[in-house]
Amino acid sequence: MEHIIDGVLRFQREVRPNSEALYRELAIAQSPQAMFIGCADSRVVPEIFTAQDPGSLFVVRNAGNIVPPSSTEPGGVTASIEYAVAVLGIPDIVICGHSGCGAMTAILNGAQNLTKLPAVARWLRYSDAALRAVDAEVPDAPLEVRLDALVRENVLTQLDNLLTHPSVADAIHNKQLRVHGWVYDIGTGRVDNYDARIQQFVPLTAETFADATPLV
Repeated sequence: MEHIIDGVLRFQREVRPNSEALYRELAIAQSPQAMFIGCADSRVVPEIFTAQDPGSLFVVRNAGNIVPPSSTEPGGVTASIEYAVAVLGIPDIVICGHSGCGAMTAILNGAQNLTKLPAVARWLRYSDAALRAVDAEVPDAPLEVRLDALVRENVLTQLDNLLTHPSVADAIHNKQLRVHGWVYDIGTGRVDNYDARIQQFVPLTAETFADATPLV
């Protein structure tokens, strides 16, 4: 913990004073530009690879960047989505997977390897539809190919789940919300954006993002 404590003190001493006005404004209220649902993997920090200041992103992170479907027993992800959409009025939600995802690797390795992790095993069941799609598309491909395919299919599965949430459906119906699917490559920094018109991921640029068809 020593290096983390040192980081806190360095932030207080060196970083925050250089952004005094920003932090004074954030102390009063937040007005994020987008909600970002990503993986809990320590290598994937959305504020860093999107180069955003504090207050720009409303972030939810969990194993596998999963969004459970709407249900009568909401959890933390559901509550965060509802708050972001209904209270903060966020105009965009991004669900972002990433290269080398441990959660997706665990799914490919099979449930038998998660016997000592029952909570993880149950959580990853929310990606079953993605696994079925990969099994149908590339059943005999090498693990690396299947993993890349599963990361992408999982983003699409979680986008489908996201659309089951009433707050999301209402905001989309009223043209107040867009949803987006991304995949981030840790090694290169590349981000691929899902284009629903051609039903595939393409490298994210200002042009490809502007041309991407909303997923609804």
